[in-house]
Amino acid sequence: MTGDWADWSASEAYTLGVEEEVMLLDPAKNWSLAQRIDEVLPRLSERLGEHVAGETHGAAVELSTDPHAAVGDAIDQVHRLRAMLSQELALVGLRPATAGTHPCAVWSEMQIAGGDRHQAVYGSMRELARREPTFALHVHIGVGDPERAIELYNRLRGYLALLLALATNSPFWQGRDTGLASARIPIFQAFPRVGVPRQFRDYSEYVETVDLLLRCEAFPEPTYLWWDLRPQPRFGTIEVRVMDVQARASATRALIALLQSVASLELEEGHLAPDRVGSPEVLAENRFIASRDGVHGRLIDPAQERRIPVPEVLEDLMPSLTPHADRLGCRDALEEVSELAQESGSDEQLRVREQRGSLPRLVEFLADEFCAPTIIRS
Repeated sequence: MTGDWADWSASEAYTLGVEEEVMLLDPAKNWSLAQRIDEVLPRLSERLGEHVAGETHGAAVELSTDPHAAVGDAIDQVHRLRAMLSQELALVGLRPATAGTHPCAVWSEMQIAGGDRHQAVYGSMRELARREPTFALHVHIGVGDPERAIELYNRLRGYLALLLALATNSPFWQGRDTGLASARIPIFQAFPRVGVPRQFRDYSEYVETVDLLLRCEAFPEPTYLWWDLRPQPRFGTIEVRVMDVQARASATRALIALLQSVASLELEEGHLAPDRVGSPEVLAENRFIASRDGVHGRLIDPAQERRIPVPEVLEDLMPSLTPHADRLGCRDALEEVSELAQESGSDEQLRVREQRGSLPRLVEFLADEFCAPTIIRS
């Protein structure tokens, strides 16, 4: 008998919930990660605390918005939460920042946060849980019906590489330029139940698959599925988890507008034909290409049997997305995603590091940009 976990909650179509994983920094210690989450969480104001959760590592928190129908409203709350967190961390001498990895962190300095879930992750993953923390952007898309949700889930698999390429923001690892646009992806790959998940025939097949693992106590709850996207029955959403967290909320704004418009395009029109979603092998290869090359990559189009530059993939998609963005009220935000196709967060980090001459000064730059305003272009 299936547990209550599979009951699909009511949600409004295309609503957005945004979750940003944020690093805690100590500017007095050369902008290193501050392993102080167990001290910080109890100090947060009630207003902020209800939108903040601890992460596995002791130097990370997650900011989460309420559900919003409009991209603008979601980003307004992101800005408010970032500002509140920055102000309250300043009281204990810390600063927040966002990037897919901390450029200089090393695993031997990491600590696991307190709390039952985090200790359970450590018990399951052992010392792998102490690898350098990674920081992602998670976006929930509301879908009121579970069968429609699985339809969207299946189709979004074909967009994950594009979303990752545009969102790459972690070129540095352990103080080195990795040559990767998103070092976060291979670092997190050490965990089980990650990557591009398989297609499911319908919601029942998904439930039966996951429930077997739960009954056999492979893991305690479905949130231990760390796939690049996953159904979230308790919220009535599909959660996209493949993207690096962005240094500025303005970049997050563009990415969630793209995702909301793609969701509408796929559920209203079925734009991506099954042969263009790609085989598991194509999806895995495109994921690697995106994490390695970012916006400079050339993704495999299985229908055309050729590789296409990321900016061209985006350019070809935009005319189909525009009517949906108009209806959803996010066209101005959607159009800004083309800026990410020209210079991603990863590209910017490489440029700033060259200009400033050191990785700690790059981290200082990321902290300064954490509360940067979003400029609305007319």
